Amino acid sequence: MKNLRFLLAGTVAALAVAGSAAHAERGSDGELKILFWQAVSTLNPYLSGGTKEVYSSSMVIEPLARYDEKGQLVPMLVTEIPTVENGGVAKDLLSMTWKLKPDVKWSDGTPFTAEDVIFTWKYCVAPDGGCAQKAQYEGVTNVEAPDAHTVKISFSEPKPYPYSAFVGAQSPVVQKKQFENCVGAKAPGCTSANFGPIGTGPFVVKDFKPNDVITFEANKNYRDPAKPAFATVTLKGGGDAASAARAVLETGEFDYAWNMQVEPEVLATMLKAGKGKLETAFGTQVERINLNWYNPDPKLGDKRSTQQAGPHPALKDTAVRRALSLAIDRGVIDEAGYGEAGKPTCNIVPAPEAYASTKNDGWCLKQDIDAANKLLDDAGWKKGGDGVRAKDGVRLSFLYQTSTNSVRQATQELVKDMWSQIGVESELRNVSASVFFGGDPASPDTFQKFYADVEMYTNNFDGTDPEKYLAEWLCDKVPSPENGWQGQNIPRYCNAQFDKLVGELSKTSDISKREELAKQLNDMLTEEGAHIPLIHRGSVSSHSLTLQGVRMNAWDSELWNVADWSRKK
Repeated sequence: MKNLRFLLAGTVAALAVAGSAAHAERGSDGELKILFWQAVSTLNPYLSGGTKEVYSSSMVIEPLARYDEKGQLVPMLVTEIPTVENGGVAKDLLSMTWKLKPDVKWSDGTPFTAEDVIFTWKYCVAPDGGCAQKAQYEGVTNVEAPDAHTVKISFSEPKPYPYSAFVGAQSPVVQKKQFENCVGAKAPGCTSANFGPIGTGPFVVKDFKPNDVITFEANKNYRDPAKPAFATVTLKGGGDAASAARAVLETGEFDYAWNMQVEPEVLATMLKAGKGKLETAFGTQVERINLNWYNPDPKLGDKRSTQQAGPHPALKDTAVRRALSLAIDRGVIDEAGYGEAGKPTCNIVPAPEAYASTKNDGWCLKQDIDAANKLLDDAGWKKGGDGVRAKDGVRLSFLYQTSTNSVRQATQELVKDMWSQIGVESELRNVSASVFFGGDPASPDTFQKFYADVEMYTNNFDGTDPEKYLAEWLCDKVPSPENGWQGQNIPRYCNAQFDKLVGELSKTSDISKREELAKQLNDMLTEEGAHIPLIHRGSVSSHSLTLQGVRMNAWDSELWNVADWSRKK
């Protein structure tokens, strides 16, 4: 139990979120203008795992607890964080109990109760619901309400790290009254609820034009009568990262812009205008290339990129997967696109430091064209007259897709050249970020559909413990038509030993053993080629010098404390 107490104590912060200086009154600072160059497609993060949806919706719907800028758990809708010491976590680790704040109301004025929490669990785990956040509820067998302001969560096995369900921006509570007719296969069709969720957060949705603009107004029923300081928020979507940065740093048209994936020298020039500043925080973001373990051939029709399509004809070869990684010079990619906001990595779990493995660094961090070529030679992949390798009628020619962004397109060009040096041909494709990350099950262009051989993007996890993140690569988390293409196992990787180790991690309390298991799982994903990690990215956003209260957070939503933001007088 000593190890468990150490683990829990390291993640639990004070019992209240420390805010900025008290505001004079709610709505006194007028309009806040936010820019997301990746436009938002829905305000329901359970139907899209895209960061833009998770962040934007976090201003409206909230979890029971979230992570602050130091990665520590802080209460939001509850009185305290449950631990073994305070009796909130059972000694046998099979259950935990949350005490809800008694005075919280939904933005429509109705009481927030335990029934809403129970419903949220049922909503996400419902069959055919296509819940993008199902891994958050892994191991939960029941959620019940001893009374209106108490929630008890039961687990299938002892859960040493129980902070997953209803914790962090990826797992907020939705209102039962609004969503009770939107369960299962009905979920995507509930447009009014998905576009305008009723929440407990500081803002409410006034109008939402998908893939364009959202207008919010202060929640008159928010639990702190002095907050938020801003009366309205306009969240504009679209454009590109460079224009978003310019709108804050040079022209001052906007107060805040998310995700400055812009070349370092370009940002340095913009900063000289003196209108804004950059905020950077390193969390767990990793720019990676996913390798499709299923066959995405368009000739397969509806079966493409599904288990029914069978394994990928080229990427099923471990030599091919390893050679693709060996051929990449991560240092060049970092220098060209990220600078001080990036670090070359071979890990999908790059932080916290205790969980960061070094096992694969020896072969992975340093480009080795000769070794990659030898691997392919030894595996029987022969170069043809066009310089492209082939074997048994299968050519190493890949469709390589990503979202539209100048840094990503530059990375694609670099990787294409590197792969050409080992006889691998690449067709480059980029898709509008609002579509690529939109999660529309009807679209052929989402990253979840993965109608390509390889694809590149970034991802991360809430908080500092990687257990629920690593559960995303379980066999049953593969996107498919059956789950509305919302599974989180994008590469379609499936390994019974990996699944077994995730199960072991979920019931391990010894902190050193947890670190060891997490590293093993991380190493399996890299060694076996589920993906090719490239850059450990810092979260970089920009904000006006007139905006105060921003506490950059790489462990949760960047907008986690938007209720505390205000305008300098």
